[in-house]
Parts: sequence; C-alpha cells; structure tokens
Amino acid sequence: MTDRTFPHEPSSPTTDDTSSPRPGPPSPRPFRQRLGLLTAALVAGTALLPPAVASAGPLPSGFGSDFGDVSVRVLGGAATIVPGRSGLVEISGYKGAALPAGSSLRLTAPAGARVTGTPLADAAGFQGSVATDGASGTYTYVRDSGAGSWRDSGYPFALAVDARAVPGTRLPGCTVLLTDAGGRRRASGGCTVTVGMPGPTLTEPAGGTFVSGAGRLAGTSYPGARVTVLDATEHRVCAGVAHVDGAWSCTPNTPLPRGANRLHASAAFNGVSAVGEDVDFTVTAGTA
Repeated sequence: MTDRTFPHEPSSPTTDDTSSPRPGPPSPRPFRQRLGLLTAALVAGTALLPPAVASAGPLPSGFGSDFGDVSVRVLGGAATIVPGRSGLVEISGYKGAALPAGSSLRLTAPAGARVTGTPLADAAGFQGSVATDGASGTYTYVRDSGAGSWRDSGYPFALAVDARAVPGTRLPGCTVLLTDAGGRRRASGGCTVTVGMPGPTLTEPAGGTFVSGAGRLAGTSYPGARVTVLDATEHRVCAGVAHVDGAWSCTPNTPLPRGANRLHASAAFNGVSAVGEDVDFTVTAGTA
C-alpha cells in the first residue's frame, strides 16, 4: 500500500551500515528547522514592537480614502451668537493634500440658524455662495492654476440665530463637508453654535443725568436672567431678576456716593453671561 502522508519520515534502514545511504526522498528536518527559526524570529520581532502596533486591530472603516489618513477628516469650528443677531464661525482642521480648482467646502446651518454670508468670497481664489433659504453656504476654489490648500487658519461663515433661541443652548445639526472637483469627500466635521446672552441695559438713572440720590436702579434683560449692578471698581451695588417682560430693578445695598458715578449691569442665564454698557451719571445728594 502506498503511503500518501506528507511530510513523512524515510523508511528505516535494514542494516546498520551507514556508509552507503539508501536512495529515497530527502529528510524534511532542514525545512522544519528553517520554519521554526522563521516563526521564532517573527514572534521576537512582534515582542519588540510598541503595544499599540503589536496588538493592532482591524483598520478603521474607510481607511485608505481621504489620502489614507483619518486625521484629514476632522473639520470644525465654534461660535457663540446672541439671539436675533449674526456671528462668524470659522471652519478649520484640514490636514490633507492641496486640492485643485473645483474643490469646495460646504457648511449646513444648524437648526435655529441660517447662513447669511461667506466673507472670504472673491479673496485668494475662492468663490462663495449661499442657498436661497440660508440652509447652507459654500466656498469653491476657482483659481485656474495651482491648488487650494484648505489648510489656512479658517474659512468664515456668517450665521444668524433665531431671535427666539434660548441663551445657553447649543443648536444641533451643523455639518461641514470638503469635496474635491469630482465630488469625492475629502474631509468632514461639524460646528458648535452656542446661543449667547444678550447684554442687559441700565436705563434708570439715564446716562449724563443728575439725580438726587439713587434709590432705584432699573433696566431690561433676558427674562429670567439674574442681573447684578456693579460700580467702576466692580463692587456689587445690588441685584435682581428680570421678569417675563424683561424688566428688572433693584435698590442699592448702600447709598451711592455724591458726585460722579459709573455703573453697569451684568446678566447671567443658563450658563452664559453678558455685560452691559457703562452708564455715567452724577449724584447730587446721598440717600438717607
């Protein structure tokens, strides 16, 4: 019967005479020895690698796209914008290769805001556009020669926040996408837009007036905000809470000194704050 196992040992000699070896297949031992040495070398080499490399897991999803570097995908920016007003959010973070004409950067506005402008348009070879409904804004690289790096300090987008937005909240849904001339994604990310606090006003006493004492200070602020009145040395004069209509008032803890006075109001609500403008007035007589 033919032996079909492999590898197998050659048949044992029938005599003790080793001077004339019997013909047959070569011994597999040198091959096994080489295989053992190779395995040992590989194990030793792995032991010398850093832990993160020696125990590396599967490659990230999408690895090899975006120039094979997942870091180029991270785009971002942040801004704090007061309700009913506009502000700028600058997008940056691209670390990939320069892209030719036709590449573009698009920002989709978060809920409760709309894109109102692309201030960098017509500068450095970039063209800007804004969707009719303000849902998004886009920069497109249009220079005929050379390539746009997209790695500058920031690409600004003007955003307007709804007047009904609540201070201290973050508007969700902002996304950013960088594509090449063929529409292939090269980087992506988002932006963080926090609704800011409107500055409070101090309307009583009015600036530039002469008052006989100052038994009551008043003004306006965001409803529910805690308003604190401070003097020129940042000393607390009095505090109050803005009502539903935004009106607030408080009485100084101690009489205001005679002569020139400078006060301003500071308001805080839901983790954000704002400081109002200074108001200068003159006290002609102290309060009792």
